[in-house]
Amino acid sequence: MELETLRHGIEDLVKARDLRRVRDSLLELPAPDVSEFLRGLSPEDKTIVFRVLPRELATQTFSYLDPDDQKELLTTLGDERFAVILNEMSPDDRTALLEEFPAPASRKLLDLLSKEERTVALTLLGYPENSVGRLMTPDFVEVQLSWTVSDVLTHIRKHGRESDTLNMLYVVDEEGRLVDSIRLRAILLSSPDKKMEDLLTNQYPSLNSMDDQEVAVQVFKKYDRAVLAVVDSQNHMLGVVTFDDILDVAEEEATEDIQKLGAVEALDEPYIKTPIFELVKKRARWLIVLFVGEMLTATAMGFYESQIQRAVVLALFIPLIISSGGNSGSQAATLIIRALAVGEITVKDWYNVMRREIFAGLMLGTILGIIGFLRIAVWSSFNSIYGPHWFLVGLSVGFSLLGVVMWGTISGSMLPLLLKRLGADPATSSAPFVATLVDVTGLVLYFTIASFLLGGVLL
Repeated sequence: MELETLRHGIEDLVKARDLRRVRDSLLELPAPDVSEFLRGLSPEDKTIVFRVLPRELATQTFSYLDPDDQKELLTTLGDERFAVILNEMSPDDRTALLEEFPAPASRKLLDLLSKEERTVALTLLGYPENSVGRLMTPDFVEVQLSWTVSDVLTHIRKHGRESDTLNMLYVVDEEGRLVDSIRLRAILLSSPDKKMEDLLTNQYPSLNSMDDQEVAVQVFKKYDRAVLAVVDSQNHMLGVVTFDDILDVAEEEATEDIQKLGAVEALDEPYIKTPIFELVKKRARWLIVLFVGEMLTATAMGFYESQIQRAVVLALFIPLIISSGGNSGSQAATLIIRALAVGEITVKDWYNVMRREIFAGLMLGTILGIIGFLRIAVWSSFNSIYGPHWFLVGLSVGFSLLGVVMWGTISGSMLPLLLKRLGADPATSSAPFVATLVDVTGLVLYFTIASFLLGGVLL
């Protein structure tokens, strides 16, 4: 509430163009809150307010802005002012910004950098897209194995301001290979004459610069670190990745998986900022695929047209059968896709997964089958809609539910694992896709069971 009140007060000062008081008021806020305040301003006011910010606060605030807001400021600030911000941004945040621009615009921005910062930026941009190398920053504290604690503290005082984080210190040998990572706490609590080699723990989880960013998420989760070292194939120390960048990656990956689970191609921008035609394009492709798939359902029903004509009562349960199979398949697919995403299972666990889902499908199918049969039995006690052979109709529905639910759970659980094994994204096996697949097979199974149980009676 206080932030909202302060926001309204600053907005009034902006309208009055009392820029000195605007500056003083914003100095009371941390950079994330300043960036949130800027998002609500018009492009003109946003530029005016940003210009009055002190250089350090402006740089921090710029890093927290959305890419669209950053691009907007880029076009209005002018090269000189933007060059200062660009040079002072942390390398990983700057890389994320440069990735948002097409190649010609990125080259123009690179020209604004100093020679040293341009070299850093080009190095990071040289790593494959979505690799750990794009996330890392080369600003870290590196210490030698032969140094004493006193040497290390002197080095920190001299170079610590250049580091992105001081939580961990990285011990390297004479050739720059990572030997260990030591917490700053251990340094501060040790005697000044103690050597680094006496403080080694031989526990230094690290990431390879060519690793996929999803791998980094799992490693951070496993070791519960705020920062991890990044090395090359020869274990040379290249940089560090901090947890705030990993949180962004985890959010992006989770968002992409959720969108794919809903049979939507992953959006490149936030929903509200995605152009309507792009939004339709992302959704139309999957809808067309699912629509064509559902045509097979109509084809299957046409194949059993004669049975439906002789026993119209069977048609009453078609929605029940196919929806139950689709729902069970969607449940299984969602559980397995998420388990794969968080590393709970791997493709090698396919047999255990299938065994569990067979038993789960058997129990779930039995439950729904009994409910379906009881529904027909109870209804037939005071209504003749199901005819004199309601018992056989009930058995047909009950066994069909058992079979289609089992098939739904098996296909829903195995399809993501199959896609993972083939190198595709398991989330592509979305819930609607699995439901469509089970719809067709569920109809065939239903009428096959009905033909067997009702043959010579109704069919």
